[in-house]
Amino acid sequence: MSKFKKKKEGELPAVSTASLPDIVFMLLFFFMTVTVMKDSSLKVENTLPNANEIKKLEKKDRIVYIYVGKPTKEYEKTFGKESKIQLNDKFADVSEVGSYILSEIAKKPQELQDKITTALKVDREANMGLISDIKQELRKVNALKINYTTNEGDAFTNLK
Repeated sequence: MSKFKKKKEGELPAVSTASLPDIVFMLLFFFMTVTVMKDSSLKVENTLPNANEIKKLEKKDRIVYIYVGKPTKEYEKTFGKESKIQLNDKFADVSEVGSYILSEIAKKPQELQDKITTALKVDREANMGLISDIKQELRKVNALKINYTTNEGDAFTNLK
C-alpha cells in the first residue's frame, strides 16, 4: 500500500473567467485613448499633385488644414464647378481664411501658437489665382508657415 495515489485521468479544470471583465475594459480604454476622430469630411475633390522631394510633418497637433478643389458631385449643383475653399466642414470665401486661421490658432495651447503651420491641400486642377489670394490672406494674419501637401511620386506626371 502506498500513501500516494495517482490522479485519475479526469477532466480539465474550468477556465477562470474572473479576470475577463478587467481585460475587456482595459482594451476598451486603450482603443478609446488611441483612436483619433476624423476632423472634417471632404467636400471638395482633392487629387494632390506629385513631388519628388517631400518631407513628412511630424507633429499633427501644430497643423491647420485648408482644402481647395472643385466641389464633389453632391455639392456641384449648389456651388458650381469652380474651385472652392473648404475650412473644417463648410465652404468659405477667401475673406474668411484669416479669421479661420486666427480662431484655430486660439484653440491651440499657448506654447504651440507660434509654431502653427498652415497646410494647403490643393487639388492639382485648382486655380492658382485662388491659391495666391489665400496666401495674401495668410500674410495679413501673419501665418507665414505654409506647407503644400503632396503625394510622393514623379513631379513630371503633374504636367498631363
